Amino acid sequence: MAVKEALKKMGLHFIVVDLGEVEIMETISGAELNELKTILSDSGLELMDDKKSVLIERIKNVITEMIHYSDELPKNNYSDHISEKLHYDYTYLSNLFSEVKGITIQQFIIIHKIERAKELLIYDELNLTEISYKLHYSSVAHLSNQFKKVTGLTPSHYKKLKDRKRSPIEEIGNEQEVRLQD
Repeated sequence: MAVKEALKKMGLHFIVVDLGEVEIMETISGAELNELKTILSDSGLELMDDKKSVLIERIKNVITEMIHYSDELPKNNYSDHISEKLHYDYTYLSNLFSEVKGITIQQFIIIHKIERAKELLIYDELNLTEISYKLHYSSVAHLSNQFKKVTGLTPSHYKKLKDRKRSPIEEIGNEQEVRLQD
């Protein structure tokens, strides 16, 4: 909404305003680009025009959408799904992501899956077996092991806590220090 308002305020016409991506009809000058950056900054948003940064954000958005907003995780493996969505070779995406973020795409996915597991545990609508199935874990034990590596707690211990800490989705994986070993 804030992005659409900023574009309207500047008299720009957009074709697409999607999660982390905007396509406008006009070609804008450097001054207009700076004005747009300022307007977005005032709304707490950032305009990224560096191609690597944009691609990293697109990778993060695909993973976030895949894990947090889809009812079904992809049937094919994550690397194929990400590569198909972004139309880039996965090895290139993986190397770029690791170089910029300091963690692998796989670690980023695991962190998001554990955050999603926390959310599902809090909702208390699914049992651990159903959560592990929903998140495509091979077994409850596999989910429990990864959960403990990331959080330091077992899923059942986490569920019993009164003050359950969850990270906002946009902050997941931004920490440079991740308690996770592959």
